[in-house]
Amino acid sequence: MRYRNVCIESFGYEIPDNVITSLSLEERLAPVYDKLNLNFGRLEMMTGIRERRFWDDGVPPSQASTKAAEKAIANAGIDKKDIGCLLHTSLSRDFLEPATAFLVHDALGLPPTATIFDISNACLGFVNGMVTLANMIELGQVKAGIVVASESSRHITEATIEEILNDPNITKAKLKLHFASLTLGSGAVAVVLTHSSLSRSRHKLLGGVLRTASQHNHLCRIEKDTYFFEPNSRPQMRTDFQGVLKNGLLLAEETWKALKRELRWHNSDVDKVFCHQVSVVHQDLLFDTLGLDESKGFSSVEYLGNIGAVSLPITLAIAVDEGRLEPGDKVAMLGIGSGLSCLMLGAEW
Repeated sequence: MRYRNVCIESFGYEIPDNVITSLSLEERLAPVYDKLNLNFGRLEMMTGIRERRFWDDGVPPSQASTKAAEKAIANAGIDKKDIGCLLHTSLSRDFLEPATAFLVHDALGLPPTATIFDISNACLGFVNGMVTLANMIELGQVKAGIVVASESSRHITEATIEEILNDPNITKAKLKLHFASLTLGSGAVAVVLTHSSLSRSRHKLLGGVLRTASQHNHLCRIEKDTYFFEPNSRPQMRTDFQGVLKNGLLLAEETWKALKRELRWHNSDVDKVFCHQVSVVHQDLLFDTLGLDESKGFSSVEYLGNIGAVSLPITLAIAVDEGRLEPGDKVAMLGIGSGLSCLMLGAEW
């Protein structure tokens, strides 16, 4: 896919105040650690994640998404009446029905003519949303729109700890299937995309490529179909951590080669790289596999954890906020989600 008229206008993001350290989670699992003769500190050692954030109890995804979206709109300096589309793209949602996009649309006071719906595709949802909105802009269906997501990991983390502690037959092998659930964090992010004729930033979204390896759909699953804000919900995730890593890297390598062909890039052309934040180990291996210079990356996983669909865009948003991007920079966005599917985008800042 290639774009001629789409610009990344602005970001907005929200980070929860409640800091949850990896060590504090392990301390709650002390009986299991003692039983299996495990050392404290292994969670941070194996992932590089020292802490993550949780929303206050009772904060629904729509509330955090609305705050992030308000910031993105303000940073864009765009009139709300010009926003023709809102897409809510996280796994976390307020209800099964209606779509969380409706609550955010209402809270923002966007025009009744705006197209609104949810997109859910594990950790890839936000990047899918960017492509969906960019296609609408390129086709002339809308002049501007917003993609937003808010992930809330408190319930799934609590459910995971409860299940581990209540399993009388817990083993190291079974604990590994829960490992990824203990890396999750919370946060919200939004991006405004516009037609180039409305853009003040002139940050061009150039295009991207998609590759899917659906034969690996069993590697990470949340069996229960529920919304994460339900007080009594106990969503449980099972993840083959090594399987996702091995096959994800193979898929990423194939996708990266395709992106370079599509945009006529070489590795040396790329100035900044933002990838889905799973762990420091994943990130190091990804850069090594793709032959990319690690100094061109930017990481948030150490203090935010894996925030699902929010991870990649909030990392980019923080980098923008900190002035890490320069005019003319070629920016690579490397998205991947369980299933497996990989979507990579290129931009020129």
